[in-house]
Amino acid sequence: MLFASNISKAYSERTLFSGLNVSMAAGDRIALIGANGSGKTTLLDILAGETLPDDGSISGRRNTTVGYLRQEPAPFAGRSLLQEVLSAHHEAIAVADRIAAARDDLSSATDPAKQSDLIDLLARLDAELEAVGGADRDHEAKAILSGLGFRESDFSRNMREFSGGWIMRAELARLLFRNPDLLLLDEPTNHLDLEANLWFEKYLSSFAGGVVITSHDRAFLNQVANRILAIEPGEVVHHRGNYDDYLVARERALEVKQAAAARQEREIQRQMRFVERFRYKATKARQVQSRLKQLEKIEVIELPRATRKVSYSFPEPPRSGSEIIRLDNVGKSYGDNVVYQGLNLTLERGDRVALVGPNGAGKTTLLKILAGALSIDQGERRLGHNVIAAYYAQHVLDLLNTNNTAFEELQEAAPAESEQNLRTTLGGFLFSGEDVLKPISVLSGGEKARVALAKLLLQPSNFLLMDEPTNHLDITSREILADALGDYRGAICLVTHDRTLIRQVANKIIEIEGGIPRVFPGDYDAYLYRKQQETEEKPTVSAPADETATASGNTNGRRRHRRPLTPEEEQERALNRQARQLAARIEEIGVAITEREAVSSELETMFANPDQFEDRAQLEATGERYRMLKEEEQSLWDEWERLSLEAEDVDRTLVALKAD
Repeated sequence: MLFASNISKAYSERTLFSGLNVSMAAGDRIALIGANGSGKTTLLDILAGETLPDDGSISGRRNTTVGYLRQEPAPFAGRSLLQEVLSAHHEAIAVADRIAAARDDLSSATDPAKQSDLIDLLARLDAELEAVGGADRDHEAKAILSGLGFRESDFSRNMREFSGGWIMRAELARLLFRNPDLLLLDEPTNHLDLEANLWFEKYLSSFAGGVVITSHDRAFLNQVANRILAIEPGEVVHHRGNYDDYLVARERALEVKQAAAARQEREIQRQMRFVERFRYKATKARQVQSRLKQLEKIEVIELPRATRKVSYSFPEPPRSGSEIIRLDNVGKSYGDNVVYQGLNLTLERGDRVALVGPNGAGKTTLLKILAGALSIDQGERRLGHNVIAAYYAQHVLDLLNTNNTAFEELQEAAPAESEQNLRTTLGGFLFSGEDVLKPISVLSGGEKARVALAKLLLQPSNFLLMDEPTNHLDITSREILADALGDYRGAICLVTHDRTLIRQVANKIIEIEGGIPRVFPGDYDAYLYRKQQETEEKPTVSAPADETATASGNTNGRRRHRRPLTPEEEQERALNRQARQLAARIEEIGVAITEREAVSSELETMFANPDQFEDRAQLEATGERYRMLKEEEQSLWDEWERLSLEAEDVDRTLVALKAD
């Protein structure tokens, strides 16, 4: 479909990548990954034909159509949402005009060579028309728009009425409606909520063409990608599999490389000992020169920098009461739009809450109410005893002093902290060396977000509220954030569409739908499990019997009616479904236990050498984290044991039922 051969690109003295080769075929879903500034968007521009490489070439199959979603949307003409999406098929009109002209030329052509060329042209144009055309265009466009979160009432709205995030969704809908052979997607998930993300995952999984995609959403990449193209320092790595597969392979490759580097270093040291020992002995001069020439030929193995968790301590927050915040009979409306009415909700010390729900359900409104950043129309908001709240929203980036350096921003937020701890904290947020002295004005959006997060976490709060904290952050920065929130010792309430962050942080899920919160104790996977159970337990409505069916069973294309199941068959079906659900949850618990045991083991190794802790506070914080991990392990083991016994009971009942 498309092939990039020996591509290189540099700006000034900085080389982004060189000697890059990649082939894209139908069914390929390539995740393009790398740190911010590594050249991902530049490579997409090159593949789309919008930027020329310094070296190398791009070639592809004839008539391959390419659709490119940039981080900045193309301008819209000011029509309605549905009209703008349908306008993507203007190509079909142009192709049809070319087909008509070619047919006219063919009818009047007498030269056999000219006729042959026109016949070839018509074949290509027919294929192109099929690629850009499609039946039932309105229905298809509406299905895509609905999947991306638009309501039916939005279809007739003028594009000028939508905000930037919704315009990006409209641009994505327009691109998907075109149905090109190859999709180039630069951060398409940035403006999608969880529900739209899930729909988009399914769409891409069944997309017949090829896809090259960048995203900072790890869960999304794991679901969609079947190939990884990683732009790493000094090399480009290809891997078949999803993102987690790539991480495992990279870790193994790093271990192999480290072992090879260690062997090489030992060999270099051995040779150098010989050289140093016999350098001035005339009888050994030839051997010394030979060894030196061998050393010159050695291509030294350079190990890539591995991102690691940096240990740093946040201020110990004051201990709050057991109740963090309570909302009593709260109401909130925007004009005629009633978002909440009679809302009651309580958060407690130790809660780490993720607010989830469809777009427009009121998640951000609830977060702002909890943070005290939004007034309420009725009811009462009561903070608990000694609760100090800190609120992270997108506008906090605008509150950074652009004249300050990153270090000065943290120093102003936490003047009592030592310079070493401030530098260590910035190091934990990927600012090293002279980077801490960069002025805020020259930082990227992701770098500003990291400064704002570090600044927020250095303040002695015990209730942290966060609205989409992963916006602008790449995967490495998101991992840093998850580490930081794991070390944070207060209560947390966040809104995010990053499922990986929810899985790593939340111990309680609150689902918002129709202005009503539903509380689900437990982590995100437990929430999904219970939601799946609810879906499967909903009674199905049987269709009315087809009175026109003939005695022979002909229902004129309607589905044949199955005979009613006996009570025993109904029971067996329900037990089989329950057995599958239990097995799936038991497997999930096993994975969660293994993960926690691995972390506990690492902490136990650290405790065996207490000197590596910077101070007593860090030792106590690590001890508290170890205690919480052990409590989580025990809770998971208790659930595993209970569900295992339940599964055994179900199996025994099934065996007995089949024996009867």
